[in-house]
Amino acid sequence: MRENLLQLPDQLPVPIDEGGASHLEGALLPDLDLPSTDGASVNPARLKGQWVLYIYPMTGRPDIPLPQGWDAIPGARGCTPQACGFRDHYAELKQLNAGVFGLSTQTTEHQREARDRLHLPFQLLSDSALLMKAALGLPTFRAAGMQLYKRLTLIAQDGQIRKLFYPVFPPDRNAHDVLAWLRSGA
Repeated sequence: MRENLLQLPDQLPVPIDEGGASHLEGALLPDLDLPSTDGASVNPARLKGQWVLYIYPMTGRPDIPLPQGWDAIPGARGCTPQACGFRDHYAELKQLNAGVFGLSTQTTEHQREARDRLHLPFQLLSDSALLMKAALGLPTFRAAGMQLYKRLTLIAQDGQIRKLFYPVFPPDRNAHDVLAWLRSGA
């Protein structure tokens, strides 16, 4: 049976805020280069203007089963609906002068497949070396022998984190929540 990656299953466990990201608001994005799905590299510290950086564990593929027990890990499931939410609200984000990047530990090749399959109008960044974790202390978890980022979303202005969404749940509402915050003028 193939997983429906676009739909969140009922009764997913809700992640709790264990304080693993409480230090991020006000922090500066790190000066490092991350490969992007367009073949370029992106340095988060040098991003001018307002940027949404949604960080997610991993995007599933229809032809590859999700890791055993994936739905039982609080906050793990939902990367595809989250990405599609930012895709569907991309024009509104641009109207609010906000750019978007997604980021995970997956390879650029894996992310390029997801970007193309999901028709994402923005790029995904690969952090397979966990450089952002080392620089910012981003929270992670282990599953199927992989170290993955816990789901969180940052809004940065000229390289400084202004807003943190953590934990993000449900992930398919994250783009809506980001838009609400941006519209509030906070």
